[in-house]
Amino acid sequence: MLDLAPLIGHWGYAAIFLVVFLGNVGLPIPEETILSLSGYLVWRGELRLPMVVAVGVISAAAGDNLGYWLGRAYGRQAIERYGYRVLVTPERLESVWRFVTRHGSLGVFAARFIPGVRFMAGPLAGAAGIPPARFVLANLLGAAIYVPYAVGIGYAIGYGLGAYVERIHRVEYLVLIAAALVAAALFGRRALGAIRGRPKGRA
Repeated sequence: MLDLAPLIGHWGYAAIFLVVFLGNVGLPIPEETILSLSGYLVWRGELRLPMVVAVGVISAAAGDNLGYWLGRAYGRQAIERYGYRVLVTPERLESVWRFVTRHGSLGVFAARFIPGVRFMAGPLAGAAGIPPARFVLANLLGAAIYVPYAVGIGYAIGYGLGAYVERIHRVEYLVLIAAALVAAALFGRRALGAIRGRPKGRA
C-alpha cells in the first residue's frame, strides 16, 4: 500500500493537488484517502486547514472539468476503450452512464460522494452532452461540499482518537484510510439509494 504521509511530507500541498486532480480527471485514485490524511495532518499541526481545503476544492473541480471536456471531445466510445485499461467493467460503465444521463447535473453532484462512480462522472457527463454551465456549477458545488467533508473525517479521527493513534507505529495511516473509505462508502451508498428510489417522474 502506498504510504501517502511521506508524499505529503515531501511535496506538501502540491501532492494533495496532484492526487486529487488525477483522481478527478478519470483515473481510479481514491482521493478521499489523501484528503482524509491531510485532515489528520491538519490536526497534528503539519498543514493549514484553509490551504488544504482550498487546494482540495480547486484540484477536484479542475480535474473534473478536464475530464468533462475530454469526454465531450472524444465521446463514450473512447471512454469505453479507456475503461478496460483502468479495470472498469462494461457493466459498471453502463451503470454510471445511466446514472449520469438520468439525473443530469444532480447526478454529477451526487457522484462526487460515491466511490467507484466519482472518477467516471466527469468524462461521462461530457460524453452525454450535459451543458457546460450546468456541469461546472454542479461540479463546483459538489467539490465545495465534498472536500471539507473528506478532510473533516481525518481531522475528526485525530481529534477523537489521535492520542491513541499516535502511539501505534504507522498503523495510524491504515486506520485512517480504512475509516475514510468506510465512511465515504456508507454515505455514497445511502445517497445513491435515495436517488434511485425516487419515482421516475420526480428525477
